Amino acid sequence: MSDPQESFPVAQPDPIPAPTGIVVGIDGSEQSNCALVWAAREAKLRKLPLHLVTAYTVPIFAASGLDGGYATVDDDVIRQGAEAVLREAAAKIAHDELDIDARVENGDAAGVLLEMSETAELLVFGTRGRGGFIGRLLGSVSSALPAHSKCPTVTVPLSCAPRLGEGQPPKSPMPVIEKVVTVGVDGSDQARYAVLVAAEQAERSGFALRIICAVQPYTGSLAWMPAPVDREALFAEIQIQLDAGEKWLRAHFPQLPIEVKLVEGSAVDVLVKASETSELLVMGTRGRGGFAGMMLGSTTDGVRHHAKGPVMVVRDREDPRQNDRSAFGPLLQA
Repeated sequence: MSDPQESFPVAQPDPIPAPTGIVVGIDGSEQSNCALVWAAREAKLRKLPLHLVTAYTVPIFAASGLDGGYATVDDDVIRQGAEAVLREAAAKIAHDELDIDARVENGDAAGVLLEMSETAELLVFGTRGRGGFIGRLLGSVSSALPAHSKCPTVTVPLSCAPRLGEGQPPKSPMPVIEKVVTVGVDGSDQARYAVLVAAEQAERSGFALRIICAVQPYTGSLAWMPAPVDREALFAEIQIQLDAGEKWLRAHFPQLPIEVKLVEGSAVDVLVKASETSELLVMGTRGRGGFAGMMLGSTTDGVRHHAKGPVMVVRDREDPRQNDRSAFGPLLQA
């Protein structure tokens, strides 16, 4: 295991190899500490190296006096502060016997992490940070990363601190965290790939998989429709497709405990509620509406911003396991 105090040099004359394991954004805030603990557990589970990363840009201030010009902050001072934050973070997880790599990058945080996502297996970060010399590593950057990252991303909210053993014990009783990975579906290809990733995560962790499809309740907003919606027929049609999808998934994961739930309610509300008691919630970046009208980009963002547990967002990609899906029953027609 690398020494946390020597996990990166003060000077880095040679290019650092691109990360191939799990990358976690660090800024010293409580949010990034939660992300760090979760990422360390995941790196240990997957037997992958863990890359601690912080990024900064040197601020430039316009002169306000009679003399024109600009003033800059000393790059060395900022870098030393960033290195100190990383050393502290590395020391926090040193006992986990991980292959730890820590690096300070000069540049826009979003750009730095997105570039790393091209080779990394997973990006992990908190929901927001404290700013400071790290700038906007978390916060607005964490909102942009899931949609553009080349690898799956995991957002770890500060509310996860108690379940991760961080911070002060909660005043009210904690909800019981089930050994389950939950994934939201809407019948789209994007959701089917997210299901495969969720199943792999559940199998790797020794957890069960829970698949949830939420159907938007009938409201006055549907009054423009030319004919009444037959809710029973709609639910029956969706259930047939969910049953077919479950058979397909069991064929690829025969030993995995799988539960499928069809519920009426707002997708955001249903999945946020599920995040309270799930070890991990998995979603696609977007859907096509589908039979539930869920998993669109705004839904994914809404869930991430209000989730009570870690949320993994998976970008769509082709997977040969999807080729035999139609053999198990009807698919949603576009």
